[in-house]
Amino acid sequence: MIKEINVEELRNLDKPILIDVRSEGEYAEATIPGAFNIPLFNNEERAEIGTTYTQTSPSLARELGLNIVSPKLPNLVNQVGELAKKGPLVLFCWRGGMRSKSIATVVDLMGIPIYRLQGGYKAYRNQVVEYFQKKLPFQVVVLRGNTGAGKTELLKRLRADGYPAIDLEKLANNRGSVFGAMGLGEPPSQKKFEGLLYEELASLRDFSYIIVECESKRIGRVSLPASFYTEMQEGIQILQYDNLENRVQRLILEYTSVPNAIQEIRIALERLIKTLGHIKVNELKTLLDTNCLDKFTELLLVDYYDKLYAYPNEPNSNYAYYIDYEKSERAIRELECYLDEKVAQQGGKFTVSRI
Repeated sequence: MIKEINVEELRNLDKPILIDVRSEGEYAEATIPGAFNIPLFNNEERAEIGTTYTQTSPSLARELGLNIVSPKLPNLVNQVGELAKKGPLVLFCWRGGMRSKSIATVVDLMGIPIYRLQGGYKAYRNQVVEYFQKKLPFQVVVLRGNTGAGKTELLKRLRADGYPAIDLEKLANNRGSVFGAMGLGEPPSQKKFEGLLYEELASLRDFSYIIVECESKRIGRVSLPASFYTEMQEGIQILQYDNLENRVQRLILEYTSVPNAIQEIRIALERLIKTLGHIKVNELKTLLDTNCLDKFTELLLVDYYDKLYAYPNEPNSNYAYYIDYEKSERAIRELECYLDEKVAQQGGKFTVSRI
């Protein structure tokens, strides 16, 4: 029996297996995070059916669709059957229409329990849009500091220790700088990014606060939802700083792990000519070409990034709290105590317990 389920009820299912039956192009643009793609029609087939529908007749389009999908059904059912071993299945298409209904009917006939999402991906997308149109139900704690101070590293450590930290740069597949996209692959679409962020926030709904790194409104090719960005600006601001040597070594370690790093960095330097001028950029290229990575990175930090962001590299009372990340273990303990004793208790909903 096919069970219809709406997006609110979907949240209550225990580890659902989501199956997006739209074309691979639709799936790549945006889907419900975590969904598998088992397309009823591929990109070309979908386009052909759509053209027939609009230029000839709906009945001929349906007939064409039936002819295309009939040979595929055994394989489609086998794929769905394998996924059914992992948890409750939920099928969806764009608007909960014929594509998901047709596959759900066949799967049901084969005795495989199945849910079908009412309204399809469009209903989920509407839920995401509506969520970000409202005030967030969290206090936002923002880590601020100059490039290389270890903010992303600290976020990962906090998350591992059970704290509600979100790595926005990871979701955006961009480090938020001139060199931000190096080695990270294709960035998500705006819709996909918002879905990923929504799911992160939903997973942390039992907390009264979240922790993020300071970002501009735009991270690479995507933009933070306006409500989220506003909450960041108005949230608790924490300064994180470290000495120049540590920052240099941290950046060298991160960026040289990227394939073809030197070549990619050299190309990206062209984008700094307008800011630094040809002479300074040529100096940086020379240092890069002669493998003087320490000097290259230090010069880039001092002459570009530190001037751009202009955060203090020392204690500063203009922030709600500040940590010296030179002694990282101590800094993490101090920050976690601050979060437990000040932020969590202030929110009154949740106090972190270590796992």
